[in-house]
Amino acid sequence: MRHYPCDELPQLSLWEGKDFMARRIKNEIDGLLLVDKPMDWTSHDVVNCIRSRFQLSKVGHCGTLDPIATGLLVLLLGRATKLQNRLMSEDKVYTGTMRLGVETDTEDRAGVITATADAGGVTPEQVQRVAARFIGPQQQTPPMVSAIKKDGKPLYKLARKGEVVERKSRPIVIHALELPRIALPDADFRVHCSKGTYIRTLCADMGRALGCGAHMLELRRESSGSFQVTDAVGIDAIKSWELSELLQHVRPLAAVIAGLLAEQERA
Repeated sequence: MRHYPCDELPQLSLWEGKDFMARRIKNEIDGLLLVDKPMDWTSHDVVNCIRSRFQLSKVGHCGTLDPIATGLLVLLLGRATKLQNRLMSEDKVYTGTMRLGVETDTEDRAGVITATADAGGVTPEQVQRVAARFIGPQQQTPPMVSAIKKDGKPLYKLARKGEVVERKSRPIVIHALELPRIALPDADFRVHCSKGTYIRTLCADMGRALGCGAHMLELRRESSGSFQVTDAVGIDAIKSWELSELLQHVRPLAAVIAGLLAEQERA
């Protein structure tokens, strides 16, 4: 590697300079990367892929997506990980599909079927009316298969042992809930919700309200705060990148902070 005295640094463009500095400090990159998570990958899989591919020391994310879900995963690199709590508090928008008449132990299609019922008597109008009842502030009980901890142990680990423990309900807000297509027993949805909302639990709760049960069939995160999945990059593309290409897609920490301050002023 060529070494430059402090007063003889070469003239570099913005992104070349970022590349040069990243290599000098062993890929300590500070910023934000938007990833379109593929199905069957865990959020941790994505973090590990980025960390190992580019030899980064710190990588975190702003909200877990289950393996069956796809869509926006906001990754924080380096010092940007300190913004995790702030960015995780943002509202989210999801699209997906729920299926009536079948309940599972995970409240989604990845789980074991626990109950079935005839949903043949349910009409699209009834589904719309029930959905409207779930708009607004409310209490939601988290599912057993979740990362929430009980006495220091994640609930999903207890669920694997067949244990079911009491969970405290938590306040959430469903700002908007639309059903653009109802082709029973399936119904497509679009949800704008607060942090901490479990969409599979929302589907299960609507199924119970309809008297036939339901589970979440598909889920895609469209946005988190001001960040959109349309600006995200797929894993296949990222796996083909060199470090210089990563740097072209990372949003610098200063720009992220400036954006948060601007949002705060508008609020």
